[in-house]
Amino acid sequence: MSLAHRFAVENDNIEADMVEASEFPHLVQKYAVMAVPKTVVNGRGVVEGAMPESTYAAAIAKAAMEVAASG
Repeated sequence: MSLAHRFAVENDNIEADMVEASEFPHLVQKYAVMAVPKTVVNGRGVVEGAMPESTYAAAIAKAAMEVAASG
C-alpha cells in the first residue's frame, strides 16, 4: 500500500487514488508525470519520488500549505 493510501486510512480528511499511468494518459499529460511515484495535492501541489514516511508527510504538508496559500 502506498504511503498516500496509508495516510488516507488514518485520516478522514485525506483521500487517495492510485492510477496506472499507461491506462490514463490524459492524467499523465494533465499533471506532467515524468516519473513515479508522483503525488498531486489538491490538484496542484506536487510531491515527486519515493521517500521515507516522515519526509513524505512533511512534503505533503508543505505542498498542501502552498496550495492553500495560493488560493
